[in-house]
Amino acid sequence: METIKLTNGVEMPLLGYGVFQVTPQECERCVSDALSVGYRLIDTAQAYFNEEGVGAAITKSGIKREDLFLVTKVWISNAGEEKAAASIDESLRKLQTDYIDLLLIHQAYGDIFGTWRAMEKAYRDGKVRAIGVSNFQQARFFDFAHYVDVKPMINQLQCNPLIQQQEIEPLLNDFGTRMMAWGPLGGQGVDGVVKSDLLAGIGKNYGKSAAQVALRWLTQRGIVAIPKSTHRERMEQNINIFDFKLSDDEMRQIARLNQHDQGTVNFSDVQFVKYLIETYG
Repeated sequence: METIKLTNGVEMPLLGYGVFQVTPQECERCVSDALSVGYRLIDTAQAYFNEEGVGAAITKSGIKREDLFLVTKVWISNAGEEKAAASIDESLRKLQTDYIDLLLIHQAYGDIFGTWRAMEKAYRDGKVRAIGVSNFQQARFFDFAHYVDVKPMINQLQCNPLIQQQEIEPLLNDFGTRMMAWGPLGGQGVDGVVKSDLLAGIGKNYGKSAAQVALRWLTQRGIVAIPKSTHRERMEQNINIFDFKLSDDEMRQIARLNQHDQGTVNFSDVQFVKYLIETYG
């Protein structure tokens, strides 16, 4: 598995398995399958309500803890220094682990600075190896990263060949922040990635599918991808992307597929933010 190095020296796999919308009932089985086919990065969140399934699967897997990379996220209902600190301990309990490899703020709203102080303390106390954010758009990210002591090591955003997040990349680079892609094959109703004639055509050159080309395009750019599937065969296909390399010309062709950087969810839309805060804040 290829890796990237975060600003604090922690090495992170470039490909992982995401459990967004994997039901609590299915999660243990799905993560067990993912681990058995070779995934070592598992991405979950407090708001997914399946951390316990992840914890059960990794405990039963027999894989050494140091060979795994666990990611979870603090939800907006746990925002604030005191509540976030308690939620981190609860996530550790559910995941059945002494430490989390990467902890993210899930949404850019609520008392994010209080949450970050709790995360910085957990980081310094060894409960967390790296910290970052998720769904922080450009202006919000700059405002946040400018003021915090420990700069975010990751920003997890929807990113794929149709939604490339090109505009925010220079800003992330300024802070040494790496990008992690949720929805690397589309996500939230986007299916144009796997149906792309260009990606399918490029894939024929290597005996790969459009989805595998999309994932390889991300990882070659140093972007961590976390595709989700509940089917073992698809998990195997998604991880089988490191035996070929796209040419510079192919990378440029795929870059021209970009439609916009906003994604399928506008995290800056006032009605969306109002919903988040009134529902979970």
